[in-house]
Amino acid sequence: MSYTPSSSRYDNIQYRRSGKSGLKLPALSLGLWHNFGFVNDFENSRNILHTAFDNGITHFDLANNYGPPPGSAEEVFGKILHTDFKGYRDELIISSKAGYTMWDGPYGDWGSKKYLVSSLDQSLKRMNLDYVDIFYHHRPDPDTPLEETMAALDLIVRQGKALYAGISNYGAEEAQKAITILKELGTPCIIHQPKYSMFVRDAEEGLLDVLGDNGVGCIPFSPLAQGLLTDKYLNGIPADSRVATSGVFLNESHISADKLDKIKLLNEVAQQRGQKLAHMALSWLLKDDRVTSVLIGASKPAQVTDSLESLKNTSFTSEELKMIDQILG
Repeated sequence: MSYTPSSSRYDNIQYRRSGKSGLKLPALSLGLWHNFGFVNDFENSRNILHTAFDNGITHFDLANNYGPPPGSAEEVFGKILHTDFKGYRDELIISSKAGYTMWDGPYGDWGSKKYLVSSLDQSLKRMNLDYVDIFYHHRPDPDTPLEETMAALDLIVRQGKALYAGISNYGAEEAQKAITILKELGTPCIIHQPKYSMFVRDAEEGLLDVLGDNGVGCIPFSPLAQGLLTDKYLNGIPADSRVATSGVFLNESHISADKLDKIKLLNEVAQQRGQKLAHMALSWLLKDDRVTSVLIGASKPAQVTDSLESLKNTSFTSEELKMIDQILG
């Protein structure tokens, strides 16, 4: 099956500048965290990527440990990239990360220069690429000096293995330090990827201010709080839900009666706005100019097109925002 992208793919999506850089990202980006490993259906993964690109989603977000098993998301993506997207590499933003465990021994984890350089070399080999567009340090390392970790990102950009450097999961104070070091090295940090949603608002405790003040973009992950901010849990916990089945990242202990009440009340606000709860949750993040793009996940193509509905209404009245804050407490 050959693939020809839609000729109207750039007609209906917004692109936002990442901080003060020259890079623009689509308002929604596709994360290849789950659903793109060896255990998943190849044709389905392929169709998800087609649907995303057909609708102007040009940014595909990966990491060395995505799968399952770790590394397989990059390998599957690489296969699809070189068959279906062969003539379109320059239209794509491909990102990867390193910071979590990938192999045994002292050099397969965290933030040493040895690990970051080796990991990216492996990622490029898996995807059969000369470079990625964005390379992130995936999480702070409590033991390696931050200067070494940032120097590794600087080296990687200077070697041409990545065009831009980013960080992920850094708190406000450590993000400021990392941004300052990279600026002094001459390779600015252009983007930060925090966990951020209506239910996880740590980014508002200084981080967004740090990013805004330094001209660094923000791309939240888990915007739907692992599916809690959808209509899936309006009537309790369904038997086929991620909570009831896998329970790895989200289990019943995360869903209290109070949480379910909040989900129902938020859903009422969404309905008043003419939106589904999931659409409002994405729109709510995009209301902030400091947010460059929001990472969505998808297990089928229809979920990509459904998420794009959120872009039709990203403005909120002060009354709506007040109501949402009251519900969230």
